[in-house]
Amino acid sequence: MKNAKTGAAVLGVSFVWFTTHFGGGFASGAQIYSYFVRYGALCLIMPVLAMLYNMVFFAYSLRFARKHEVYDYRSYNNAFYGRFAPVFSNLFEVLYICVMCVAPAVAFATGGATLSELTGIPYLLCTLLIGIFIFVVAIFGTDLVRKVASVLSVCIIMGLVIVYIPNIISNFSGISDAVKSMNAAPMSPADALYSAFLYGTFQLSNIAVFVQHAKSFEKPADAVKSMGAGFVVNSLMMVMVVLGLMTVYTNSDAAGQSVPTLFMVQNGVGASFMTPLISALIILGAVSTAVNMVAAMVKRICGDVKTDKTEREGKRFYITKKEIAAALVCCAADFGIAQFGLLTLIQKAYSAIAYLAIPVILIPYIVHMIVTRMDTK
Repeated sequence: MKNAKTGAAVLGVSFVWFTTHFGGGFASGAQIYSYFVRYGALCLIMPVLAMLYNMVFFAYSLRFARKHEVYDYRSYNNAFYGRFAPVFSNLFEVLYICVMCVAPAVAFATGGATLSELTGIPYLLCTLLIGIFIFVVAIFGTDLVRKVASVLSVCIIMGLVIVYIPNIISNFSGISDAVKSMNAAPMSPADALYSAFLYGTFQLSNIAVFVQHAKSFEKPADAVKSMGAGFVVNSLMMVMVVLGLMTVYTNSDAAGQSVPTLFMVQNGVGASFMTPLISALIILGAVSTAVNMVAAMVKRICGDVKTDKTEREGKRFYITKKEIAAALVCCAADFGIAQFGLLTLIQKAYSAIAYLAIPVILIPYIVHMIVTRMDTK
C-alpha cells in the first residue's frame, strides 16, 4: 500500500509537469514549429535535450522543496536563495508577473487564431470573443474549470494522439521529404541548440507552479523519479508533434501558419472529422489555461474576499466589484497583448521571458548546485 501511494505521488507530479507544459499553445503546434521544426532536421533530437535540461532543474527544485519542507514559491525562494533572497526572491516575483501576463495572452491568441482560421472572422474580433468568454468564466466558473482541468488535459492529449498518429503513418513520405529539404539547406546546429536552450529556459519559470506539489513525496529522492517519468512522457509527445508537423513541412504555406496543427489536419487524413475535434480541444485548452491564470492574478490583487458571514450563509458565489474590475483589467491587458499575434508572442515574448530567467533562475541554480554539491553540503 505504501509503495502504491508513493508511485501514485511520483506519477501524479510528473503529470503536473505534463499538463502544465501542454496547453492550447502547445496543441496548436506553434511552439514546436517555432522553436524546433523550423531549425532543420535536428528538430528530431532537440526537444529531448530541452526536456532533459528541464528535468535536471525541476528535479533539483522539487527535491530541495521536499528536503527543506518549503511548499509555496515565496518560502521556497527565500530558503533557496538564502542571504540573497531579498534580491532574487523579488526578481522572481517580477519574472512570475511577466509569465502571468504573457501566458494568458498566448491563450487568447491561440483561441483567437484557431477561431479565425475556422470561421474566417477577423483575428481582432475572434480574440475579443475569446476574451469575453474567458472573462465571464474567470468570474463565475473558476471552480468548474479547476475541477475539469485534468479531464481537459487528458482530452487534449488523447486528441493530439488521435490527430497526429494517423497523419504520421499516412504521410510518412512527407517526413522523408522534409528531412531531404532540411538537409538541402541545413540550419546551423548552434542556432538549433540555442533555440532549444531558450525553449527550456522559459519553461523554468514553471518552478513556481511545481514546488507546492513536492509535499506529496514520501522522501526527497522521489522528485528525481517523478521528473524522470515526466521527461519520458514530455519527450515522446514533443517528438510526436515534431513528426506530425514535418508531414506538411514542404508545403509552401506551412511556415506562415499561426496554428500549424490545424493546417496539418486540413491537409491530412480525416480532415472533416479531425478539424472540428482538434479545434475544439485547442480552444478549450487555451480557455482553461487563461482562466486559471487570470483567476490567479485576481487573487494576487484582491486577496481572499470571502468573509465569515458569507461562509456562514453558504453562498456559492461571492464576487466583489474589486474582483470584477481586476479580472476586467487583466483580460483587457491580455487582449491587448494578444494583438501582437500568436507567432510573435511565442517567438518573441517567450524568448524575452527566457532571457529574464537566465539571471533569476538559471545562473543562481547552477551556482547553488556547485556550491552546495547538489544540496548535499
